Amino acid sequence: MKVHCPNCKESLTGPKSAVGTRVNCPECRHPFYWAERWHSGHSFVVYDLETTGLDPEQDEFIQIAAMRISAGCLCPEETFASFAKPRRPISSFIESYTGVGNRHVACANRPEEVLCEFSAWAGQSTLIAHNGLRFDSKFLAATCRRHGLPMREVHSIDSIHMSKMLFGKVRGTGHSLDHLISRLRIDQQGIRRHDARGDVEILGRAVAGMWQRLELDHSFNGVPRHSTVLPL
Repeated sequence: MKVHCPNCKESLTGPKSAVGTRVNCPECRHPFYWAERWHSGHSFVVYDLETTGLDPEQDEFIQIAAMRISAGCLCPEETFASFAKPRRPISSFIESYTGVGNRHVACANRPEEVLCEFSAWAGQSTLIAHNGLRFDSKFLAATCRRHGLPMREVHSIDSIHMSKMLFGKVRGTGHSLDHLISRLRIDQQGIRRHDARGDVEILGRAVAGMWQRLELDHSFNGVPRHSTVLPL
């Protein structure tokens, strides 16, 4: 694949596996991350879901929380949080794990209604979720399909890719949110884990910390992206 140096526009050729690798332009020595394409947007939304189970085709999300990141900086005053009422009772296991029980969602809107609200709030921002490629993005798409919602495509980043760029891909390294908390020394005092509001606050700090250590630009260029959908 071919890329162009963002500084001098020199054309460089390399394997697709090089995406996310930091290189120096042989012409001007400018350091940059190898990317399939360059993005210009500076608005991102870090989000997290809690669900009734692990199968996006059978389960539903019961809580969503999100926080904006603009130009690499957290915007804690710009948040979104909502419970969602699933169509089957929340199990005692899920309640013990997430802290979200049937009493919390009793007066909440259905997941598809909450997702429409989230889509309007997120706007054209790029979404960021931890393990989003395998989990969160699939729940967004499944909710849209299940309820026949008109859809729009959005760019998404899985923050696990950022962790691999920073800490390496050696077998056994581990890139869970718990690993990031430890490696980035994130203070989680007063934050409830496995509650979407708590996890998204931690993830926001982790993303901001990794952005700084990786010396990424404001558009997170060099971090792999995938597509998901939100209600139109």
